[in-house]
Amino acid sequence: MTKINQGIASSRRKSRKAHFGAPSSVRRIIMSAPLSKELREKHNVRSIPVRKDDEIMIVRGTHKGREGKISSVYRLKYCIHVNGVVREKSNGQSVPIPIAASKVVVTKLKLDKDRENILERIGQGREAAKKSKA
Repeated sequence: MTKINQGIASSRRKSRKAHFGAPSSVRRIIMSAPLSKELREKHNVRSIPVRKDDEIMIVRGTHKGREGKISSVYRLKYCIHVNGVVREKSNGQSVPIPIAASKVVVTKLKLDKDRENILERIGQGREAAKKSKA
């Protein structure tokens, strides 16, 4: 059993094993996306783990500039599916296109009590870090 928060292995082999063998709770953190400039200033948080019903904008790849709501977070494959970002199969069926969470910007958060607590906690940590540097 590997220890998760013991730092990053310098070995490529160990790093890959830690990444692809990570439990769902760790994958959630890996699948974080940066916040838009407005949200960043409002909450004093740079990035946050993505969640279903967050509104995002794709900033990389062929779908760059497309906006939509996250329909599912597929942790097993390290990707998200966005409403409206689909392709047609040869039989006419439409399937969602997987997008890496790091290639999107969160434009609107789905807030609930737990998520607000997370934002507050991260924001306070960033403020404390700024004060200690100054």
